[in-house]
Amino acid sequence: MKLFFVYNPMSGRGQIRNKLFDIINVFSEAGYEITVHPTRAPKDATAVVAELSDTYDLVVCSGGDGTMDEVVEGMMRRKKKLPLGYIPSGTVNDFARSLKIPRNMAHAAEVAVHGNDFICDVGSFNGSHFVYIAAFGIFTDVAYSTSQDVKNVLGNMAYLLEGVKRLTNIPSYHVRLKSAEYEGEGDFIFGMVTNSRSVGGFKNIIGRHVRFDDGVFEVTFVRTPKTPLEVQEILAAIVLKEMDSKYMVSFCTANLEIFAEQLIPWTLDGEYGGNYADVVIKNHQKALLIRTGN
Repeated sequence: MKLFFVYNPMSGRGQIRNKLFDIINVFSEAGYEITVHPTRAPKDATAVVAELSDTYDLVVCSGGDGTMDEVVEGMMRRKKKLPLGYIPSGTVNDFARSLKIPRNMAHAAEVAVHGNDFICDVGSFNGSHFVYIAAFGIFTDVAYSTSQDVKNVLGNMAYLLEGVKRLTNIPSYHVRLKSAEYEGEGDFIFGMVTNSRSVGGFKNIIGRHVRFDDGVFEVTFVRTPKTPLEVQEILAAIVLKEMDSKYMVSFCTANLEIFAEQLIPWTLDGEYGGNYADVVIKNHQKALLIRTGN
């Protein structure tokens, strides 16, 4: 059996450098012939996975959610999809958290070669792909605008510290939403289309009954507050994980079109996804086979 291992040496605190022997030993003891590829530049993982020989039996990636996103993008470009294992080494790792993949890297390697096969949904966003979130608005650029050095030192706190800075100047976007389940428009400070139980390291912010293979996304848009009191009420609702229909639009859908009056910067799985006025998001049900700890 052949295994292709692609990892981001800069992810997290660079901790994988001290764990490579343990990880590769797990792969070897499972009977795999191993090819190791450290990423060298942005989108490198996408390119190598897309062009990988069909003779491989398993792809395992290690890094943060951004690395996982690159690998999934490469996998979705392939005719023959290969099983995928994930060893999280990033700062937050929402996707791994949702699928109960352990933080311990050697244990995650065991899951990658011996775990349960699970076929999960994948999203497309104007032709690109994402695994667990497409979002815009307040806080959404924190993951990619916070320096790696700060992330390494502070971990999750880096996102919170950077995010608090945004509260004094909240951008607002006028958008129209169109899906089979909901159609409407308004001014929003935040919007997310998700397939995850954890966003930004916070568990169950979407709800406790999210399924990753049901063919629909959970959609949440937060309306623009008009007074400081409304800001506090919105933040309280988010912290308490209580949907407030006065301030929030929430529904599930497989297909969503978003039309804006201006270019909006989007984030896909914690990485910068580009500026768009119009967006088409689709759920591709059961498109990715991944090894999980469930």
